[in-house]
Amino acid sequence: MTDNIPLQPVRHKKRHDNKRRDGCCPWSRCCGGGDFRPRTVWLGHPEKREQRYPRNVINNQKYNFFTFLPGVLFNQFKYFFNLYFLLLACSQFVNELRLGALYTYWVPLGFVLIITIAREAVEEIRCFLRDKEVNSQIYSKLSTRGTVKVKSSGIQVGDLIIVEKNQRVPADMIFLRTSERNGSCFLRTDQLDGETDWKLRLPVACTQRLPTAADLLQIRSFIYAEEPNIDIHNFIGTFTREDGDPPVNESLSIENTLWASTVIASGTVVGVVIYTGKELRSVMNTSNPRHKIGLFDLEVNCLTKILFGALVVVSLVMVALQHFAGRWYLQIFRFLLLFSNIVPISLRVNLDMGKMVFSWMIKKDSKIPGTVVRASTIPEQLGRISYLLTDKTGTLTQNEMVFRRLHLGTVAYGMDSMDEVQSHVFSAYTQPPHDLQASRAPAATKVRKTISSRVHEAVKAIALVHNVTPVYESNGVTDQAEAEQHYEDTCRVYQASSPDEVSLVQWTESVGLTLVGRDQSSMQLRTPSGQILNFTILQIFPFTYESKRMGIIVRDESTGEITFYMKGADVVMAGVVQYNDWLEEECGNMAREGLRVLVVAKKSLTEEQYQDFEARYIQAKLSVHDRSLKVATVIESLEMEMELLCLTGVEDQLQADVRPTLEILRNAGIKVWMLTGDKLETATCTAKNAHLVTRNQDIHVFRPVTTRSEAHLELNAFRRKHDCALVISGDSLEVCLKYYEYEFMELACQCPAVVCCRCAPTQKAQIVRLLQERTGKLTCAVGDGGNDVSMIQEADCGVGVEGKEGKQASLAADFSITQFKHLGRLLMVHGRNSYKRSAALSQFVIHRSLCISTMQAVFSSVFYFASVPLYQGFLIIGYSTIYTMFPVFSLVLDKDVKSEVAMLYPELYKDLLKGRPLSFKTFLIWVLISIYQGSIIMYGALLLFESEFVHIVAISFTSLILTELLMVALTVQTWHWLMIVAELLSLACYIASLVFLHEFIDVYFIATLSFVWKVTAITLVSCLPLYILKYLRRRFSPPSYSKLTS
Repeated sequence: MTDNIPLQPVRHKKRHDNKRRDGCCPWSRCCGGGDFRPRTVWLGHPEKREQRYPRNVINNQKYNFFTFLPGVLFNQFKYFFNLYFLLLACSQFVNELRLGALYTYWVPLGFVLIITIAREAVEEIRCFLRDKEVNSQIYSKLSTRGTVKVKSSGIQVGDLIIVEKNQRVPADMIFLRTSERNGSCFLRTDQLDGETDWKLRLPVACTQRLPTAADLLQIRSFIYAEEPNIDIHNFIGTFTREDGDPPVNESLSIENTLWASTVIASGTVVGVVIYTGKELRSVMNTSNPRHKIGLFDLEVNCLTKILFGALVVVSLVMVALQHFAGRWYLQIFRFLLLFSNIVPISLRVNLDMGKMVFSWMIKKDSKIPGTVVRASTIPEQLGRISYLLTDKTGTLTQNEMVFRRLHLGTVAYGMDSMDEVQSHVFSAYTQPPHDLQASRAPAATKVRKTISSRVHEAVKAIALVHNVTPVYESNGVTDQAEAEQHYEDTCRVYQASSPDEVSLVQWTESVGLTLVGRDQSSMQLRTPSGQILNFTILQIFPFTYESKRMGIIVRDESTGEITFYMKGADVVMAGVVQYNDWLEEECGNMAREGLRVLVVAKKSLTEEQYQDFEARYIQAKLSVHDRSLKVATVIESLEMEMELLCLTGVEDQLQADVRPTLEILRNAGIKVWMLTGDKLETATCTAKNAHLVTRNQDIHVFRPVTTRSEAHLELNAFRRKHDCALVISGDSLEVCLKYYEYEFMELACQCPAVVCCRCAPTQKAQIVRLLQERTGKLTCAVGDGGNDVSMIQEADCGVGVEGKEGKQASLAADFSITQFKHLGRLLMVHGRNSYKRSAALSQFVIHRSLCISTMQAVFSSVFYFASVPLYQGFLIIGYSTIYTMFPVFSLVLDKDVKSEVAMLYPELYKDLLKGRPLSFKTFLIWVLISIYQGSIIMYGALLLFESEFVHIVAISFTSLILTELLMVALTVQTWHWLMIVAELLSLACYIASLVFLHEFIDVYFIATLSFVWKVTAITLVSCLPLYILKYLRRRFSPPSYSKLTS
């Protein structure tokens, strides 16, 4: 499948092929790992296995018990400045390099590591508990002791598992038996492949014929299955029964399979397990969770490297000014340690704690209830998304079809006029025959009568041309057999491969014509008066993606009339029906409203015409050469000059507030791509309906291409279009990426919207990866199904929507939401705030460290470049902790605009995409501020001190603390009561601690008026100019958000 596309093969292949193939541990061979091989599976005898198979467990954890500590430490020390501080702390064990007490270096480093390990441990435990919940689901297993209960994780290859209706299939199985009378069952596969249509599955004929399910254990039979592979649409295997007379051999195909992550939609089934754990099709279509490092963290890492460069330069300059005297190399190391504050160790811990606060705020937001943050390391990524890739089924839509429109050419019926349709149908079946003759006299009645008969004909056609089967279930009051006999309405459920068909049949029931029974050869309809109409099914021509239509020939048992009914897409039906002047226009109108349009037509056949057709049809089906072509030709002989009856419009209901949410995202500068496993027509309708494609935008449907030359021509045709949305199928996309990857991505990235349909799960992940590589922008993937997990894990931000069909996507995602509409607030409010606050916090922590380093540099240069620390022991630790930590950290509560304003003006989000809150420009501004303030404080203290060195320490340190507190106040845009508390608490802590700092500071000097005015003067000179500059900037060049808040 998509793995064969040569896109930077070394890198991409590695990611897929070297996936961690573990069921439970990193040593795959001990868990039955190794190479994938074909297998022979004996029914009900797992002990007869010829090789070890992996355990049937789902594992979304990044680490296990043994790799947790090494893994976390490795991920921490691959950050440049964490490694730098480890080396720094270790250097203090060397006497010549020691500058102070060991705790001044080891305590901050230990604190950072403990916080990180604790956070990762909490996330891993949560992940383990989520996996445990899925692995602990209980199923019934057939054994020699009867039916026993077994956990999902305890299921083995060869087990006979019973799966009830609406239950998830726990492992890849071969379908052996069903409780359904018609000997088949329907599967919901949207969690596996994203398709909304239900799939029909057939049991192995030999096992279905056995009297009871227990007999499966009495026969000697086995299944030969191909080696596990990634292809969810194909399977090759055989079923053999050895004790039969003669032995039975049956070929097995995809129709006999029940893949894991699908849901049984009808009856109770029994299957034999053939693949488990990492060999499941759904698991092989899912990439491994990767450790995501945010772009913001990489930018901060880059800034710390610049700071480290500055540290080395300053140290070398200091030694150079000493003319490299004596043991100058030791002096370099001492200066490196002395100025080590230039690279702030508290930066990492402040940012990590900030992220925890942002994650907590997201969880506690009452406007987006049920939102869960599973990756608390990347909340600020949400503030810089350029591309949003979304699934369709269950994410944008509810996968619930609703009948919206019936169009007869001259008259159309919407939801508000269905009672008229009902009365027409009622009159058609209740008016006596002689009244019909009488009513034909007046002209006015004649018009009404023809409308009435046309409505009746249309409703009758819709009630007959489908593949829907009514099924009766006991409801506690009425048992199944009784319900089936009396066609009990409360017990009836419709089953079909497509939800569209069910919605059409439910609509005919609502207007009075009810489908009450169906088998292979007949159909029963009930009229409003309760009369049962019997129809014999003579032929069915099923819907295919190539023909885009389905047909049925029925005989009305009461009149003997034979009618050929057909429904299909307007593109194929336009050439089949009699000439008319309204079909094309009305189809276009309904499609623009986002409705799925079907054209319904009929043709009456005489007995002779049908017999002639049947003879030719049977003959065509018996031919050996070109069978499908001959069959199609015979059917097409019927498909001409058909009577156009009506158009139907069905809507796949969107999730709540999808349209306004998509509009917000578009206005915020985010491009939305829809990646779905569903059909092209369905995807296009949803894109229009959700306003993903605006009304005035053209849509370019990329024609199916299979060769390089076709792809070249189609890309050239697409290049000539401007500002139009692109719709492309997975197969065509694969060809384009194989030959013209760069050109295709360049054109697609210019489109306002892109829709990729018939996408395999691995293809979705590949598109995300290509977008990241080609644009360098941040991507966010949203989905609700198991088929979206690869895409979610590949994206920079993965958002899972908790769907009806389970929590697979939400468990694998970084953020889990309950509805798509919550995405708007998650990005516009929380993403924006997290990014802006992280930027402010990081720059302030850097400023705090640079200030004290500048003071140290001034102090050393004044005192003949001595490598002597200005502040020692507790002063240096207290400065970045209890004295300034709370006010600086309180910046995580700051916000420039209210959340309502951020939602109302999504254009504010667009500003962040340029990365301006944290850039080299803002970094340089803060560096200059730090150098200015540090120099003013130090030179001020040196100028104003009187006699003792200890007075310099007192004046400069107090001015430094006050400057930091005032700078926080200067930076804050919206005050929170906790910010005021933090400022006052820090000041109180400093004043209170002066009593214990007598070895560093002269307590008596602090009490004098001289100390107070000197500190006040220095603090004013360091802060007042910045306050004036801020006022002037807000006055003459205000930022965009201030215009909205003023």
